[in-house]
Amino acid sequence: MRAENNASEGKYLEVNHLSQFYPIRRGILKRVVGHVKAVSNVSFEIKKGETLGLVGESGCGKTTIGRTILHLIKPTGGDVKLKGFDVGAMQKNDNASLRRLMQIIFQDPYGSLNPRMNVADIIGEAPLYHGIVSRTELTGYVNDIMEKVGLRPESRAKYPHEFSGGQRQRIGIARVLAMKPEFVVCDEPVSALDVSIQSQVLNLLVDLREEFSLTYLFISHDLSVVRHISDRVAVLYLGKLVELAPKEEFFGNPMHPYARALISAIPQPDPDAGKNRIILEGDVPSPINPPEGCIFSTRCRNAADRCIAEEPRLKDAVGNGHQVACFMCE
Repeated sequence: MRAENNASEGKYLEVNHLSQFYPIRRGILKRVVGHVKAVSNVSFEIKKGETLGLVGESGCGKTTIGRTILHLIKPTGGDVKLKGFDVGAMQKNDNASLRRLMQIIFQDPYGSLNPRMNVADIIGEAPLYHGIVSRTELTGYVNDIMEKVGLRPESRAKYPHEFSGGQRQRIGIARVLAMKPEFVVCDEPVSALDVSIQSQVLNLLVDLREEFSLTYLFISHDLSVVRHISDRVAVLYLGKLVELAPKEEFFGNPMHPYARALISAIPQPDPDAGKNRIILEGDVPSPINPPEGCIFSTRCRNAADRCIAEEPRLKDAVGNGHQVACFMCE
């Protein structure tokens, strides 16, 4: 693999104008009559060792972005660069070696594991195929990985149905870790787990990031979880980024009206604490026919004529890396 000459220093992962449209086909001839615009012109960067939290309502395109970055789904437009390498332009052999560096932890710990394979095979199959470890070293390698994620090596012969949900997610994390990755998409890895288990898995991900110098794209709809693990936060609405800021700046000074509404919905541990909940009016528009101008204009209390006619761009609002796509913040 040869990196591009213009690879920017400090930019580990670059997502440039990424779009993902799904065709709508109707009629006997299955002609394309429209598109579901799941992701539209999204751009951001992630630094080495950083965790970027990607938040938004269900159906806004978070998972689509994660899978498109990994090229599990071929993007409609835009490109993704990892360490200067264009992921989509790579040849088959190079893409296989790049796949080792880019992994994903799936949301569902039940459906993401093969029920016909035991734990040892689930964890050891991919590193053996890619030549990361030899067959003679495989047993010790798998045992070591299991211990890293808090699983007992004595359980290596068991099958997924013999484990709890939290243990299954640890198996999924072990499968990722066995590939010696550098970049991991965490697709809501704790949303299907009990609250008592969520903190354990989150702390495990933090520890693994420090020990193995991992870089995360952490996808979640739970802002309290994102606040615990992320360095920066990106807010997605109807397939578009509307705010991107350092974590403390985002939670201390949210600027986009949609981000303010999301933060106001975070449950407060103190029942006597005052709370100003922002209730958004109307429904989320259809991604088949999104609004002209600002996509949030149909639900924004402060929408002006300019918001309806013109689309705001993501800009640094106050000069400290806090970017927001809103005319009211300019």
